[in-house]
Amino acid sequence: MTVANTILEIKKDILWRVYLCFLGIVVLSLCVIGKAFYIQQFQGNYWKSLSDSLHLEYRALDADRGTIYSEDGSMLSTSIPFFDIHIDFLADGLREKEGKRFKENIDSLSEGLADIFKDKSAAAYKKQLETGYRKKERYFLLKKKVSFEQYRALRQLPLVRQGRNKSGFIAEDIEKRLTPFGLLANRTIGLSRAYVNNNRQVITQNVGLEKTYDSLLKGVSGKRLVRRISGGAFVPVEGSEIEPENGKDIVTTLDVNIQDITQTALMRMMVSNEALEGCAVVMEVATGKIKAIANLGRMPDGSYFEIDNYALKTSEPGSVIKLVTLLAALEDKYVTTSDMIDINDGTWVLNGRKIRDAEKSPKSLLTIKESFEHSSNVAMAKLAYNYYSKNPAQFIKHYEALQLTSRTGIDLKEEFRPLVKNPSRKDWHLQTLPSMGFGYEVMLSPMQLLMVYNAVANNGKLMKPYLVSQVEKDGNVLHRFEPQVLNENICSEETLLQLKDCLNAVCTEGTAKQVFKDAVYYAAGKTGTTKVNDGKFKYGDGVYQSSFAGYFPVKNPKYSCIVVIKNKPHAAKYFGGAVAAPVFREIADRLYAGSTEEQQLFIAQTGADSNHYRWSGYGSEIKNVLEAMEVSYKDSITTGKWGIVTNSEYAPVVKKLNISKQTIPDITGMGLKDALHLLENMSMKVTVKGTGKVVKQSLEAGLAINNGQTIALELN
Repeated sequence: MTVANTILEIKKDILWRVYLCFLGIVVLSLCVIGKAFYIQQFQGNYWKSLSDSLHLEYRALDADRGTIYSEDGSMLSTSIPFFDIHIDFLADGLREKEGKRFKENIDSLSEGLADIFKDKSAAAYKKQLETGYRKKERYFLLKKKVSFEQYRALRQLPLVRQGRNKSGFIAEDIEKRLTPFGLLANRTIGLSRAYVNNNRQVITQNVGLEKTYDSLLKGVSGKRLVRRISGGAFVPVEGSEIEPENGKDIVTTLDVNIQDITQTALMRMMVSNEALEGCAVVMEVATGKIKAIANLGRMPDGSYFEIDNYALKTSEPGSVIKLVTLLAALEDKYVTTSDMIDINDGTWVLNGRKIRDAEKSPKSLLTIKESFEHSSNVAMAKLAYNYYSKNPAQFIKHYEALQLTSRTGIDLKEEFRPLVKNPSRKDWHLQTLPSMGFGYEVMLSPMQLLMVYNAVANNGKLMKPYLVSQVEKDGNVLHRFEPQVLNENICSEETLLQLKDCLNAVCTEGTAKQVFKDAVYYAAGKTGTTKVNDGKFKYGDGVYQSSFAGYFPVKNPKYSCIVVIKNKPHAAKYFGGAVAAPVFREIADRLYAGSTEEQQLFIAQTGADSNHYRWSGYGSEIKNVLEAMEVSYKDSITTGKWGIVTNSEYAPVVKKLNISKQTIPDITGMGLKDALHLLENMSMKVTVKGTGKVVKQSLEAGLAINNGQTIALELN
């Protein structure tokens, strides 16, 4: 009995434990089921999105970068599209019906690829495609950096033209920044270079205009959804793109022809004198527009390249600053140019320091004008010291009025800050003021100096130099930059006339006389020769900087120009009149000849022409072209067979071009074939220069036609 009771108790204890375990399992099961139900019904979307985020992600879709144009519409910097071609060999359309579509088209596809790229045989392409198909690759790389012309031909191949879902072909577009004119103004236009850093971020490094106007040029990026596939590759999800907003275009003040002339002249002297670095800048007198800016630096192999923008770097200017010293003394009525000054045979000892003239003067007693034209250091040092040593701030005020104590504000971010000392500085000493008088102990850029010489040419009006004339979008002007006056009058008219007289004398009687002795026009300017002390070289190393700043022609000046060249140590020739002035002369000769020829031939001129603004010809042919290009347009031609395309409210408009047999027609924007047909039917003789479309005509539209009259056309 005792044993039976014991067994019964043990059985009850076991059953209690079994029931308890069973109950626990039931409760746990209910919790799992409840949690699964809660996740499915209330958290399902969250977990699905989290799962998708592990396989899908958005990537930036770069906008097309805007183009930088010269003032005449030539492309200075533009983006060319290229494509990387991939194939998804698991695309549904490619795999359906056991790959029937792929097998039927592979031969013709291979032949087409071989014909387009010409780098492999059709058999090699067929083998490559079959391998990718067999391995079921999702992101098979077929070809990198395919040009737009090749891509367009590729899209017409038998399999590819059926679309991405059926062919599996994926095109990823990339862009490459090109400067069609190569070295021409390369540093000023700038670079747009991208690289990937250690964090896999794309970093863009820009200089020049590409940097200054980067926010406008780059546009607004779009987005593209990509899916992660095997092998770590990402495939774009079709239809998920958010289109980017393309960048705006920049129209510069640069003139390609003037830039070429300037750079060629500078290069010739740099090579012949084996110079280290140099720059030349041409400015339009009336507006301050920079028409050319050339910068050349010597490479280790002896060649030259636009390494840096030397026109914006500061250095001790030397004798070209004597214009400022003379301006101050004349404007403050301390002297006139006819006053006499004793230069003591070109030597003056001041407080134990000997100041010397670089070249011996013909006599010791000179007029102020003679001392300027022969570039006497002694004379300019005496003017600065004798009249301003008791009140240096008065001398510095003239630098401030000429905007020489601050940057010019030109459209380039790499401009250096000038250094003009004042008496409050710790490094101001007894020799500072006379040194400033002839171009030492002051740091200025060539651009700043040119601004001052341009002001003298512009009858005292100081203009801000600028490089960009307008911002455009699809050919429509969004913003136009106008000339900006920094100082209406840098000095009195009396002072201005004396300054002009002295600058003229430099080129007729002074240090630049030999350079301009046989010129067919009169130029005005000032030579400069400076010992270089820039950290790399010391004053005693025999390195000289040669410079010349001025304007031409003297009567109604059109351009001002500065040339600054740093010569190699102990160069055979280094004076400004022997190195920099000849470069100025070559630039001036070619620009003067070109402007004279243009004035004689092209009396009536139109503004800069481009495809965005004007195109004329037969109205029916214009419409055919627009329709073939699938360009929508407004048609306002009701009668007449001649038409013209212009912009109106962001869309092309085809208008009637009025033609009368009694008056000369406006044929700008017309092709040569149409222009000849039209003019010769009016019994006119036609001479032609250039190729392309008509941009200038020698006889103004609307004038009466004389039988047998000759009209000259310029095409570009």
